[in-house]
Amino acid sequence: MGSASSDSFAPGRVLIAEEDLATRVAELGASITADYAGRAPLLIGVLKGAFMFMSDLARAVDLPVEFDFMAVSSYGHSTRSSGVVRIVKDLDLDLADRDVILVEDIVDSGLTLNYLRKNLLARNPASLEVCALLVRDSDVYDEDSLRYVGFRVPDDFLVGYGLDVAERFRNLTEIRVLDTDGAGEGAA
Repeated sequence: MGSASSDSFAPGRVLIAEEDLATRVAELGASITADYAGRAPLLIGVLKGAFMFMSDLARAVDLPVEFDFMAVSSYGHSTRSSGVVRIVKDLDLDLADRDVILVEDIVDSGLTLNYLRKNLLARNPASLEVCALLVRDSDVYDEDSLRYVGFRVPDDFLVGYGLDVAERFRNLTEIRVLDTDGAGEGAA
């Protein structure tokens, strides 16, 4: 597919290959199609990290779907969360009585996810489920809040397929572990 995964600028080792991403996204799309048969779910993507995943996921769902986006920040330009979540861009659509699927790129501590779930539930959707491409191997988050999970991943800083460090490496076609001793360190 894309040559954006060229090792000449890609940091670290490949954790999840492009082919494995495509296969798992197709499986998640099939599950959503079966679970929401006869309905038209609203996919809410969390920008910027989930945009590639949501795009591929939407094409894998064989139902009419609508889209909206939120942007939140807890990282800024750091590789560590500040612990404070703030909405940078809010939704344009009304969620009342809608079947909503929140599409996340990665669930770390669950701080952002818990904040978003409370915020979205307050808008009275008919249902609210979460589809996360990546979930950290930790006991910090509430696993019951995750309906669809792509991959469980270690506690490394990951880039590619929408994930970034200081806005770099989102365009990689696979997910890689950031090499903090090499190309990714000091990214601004």
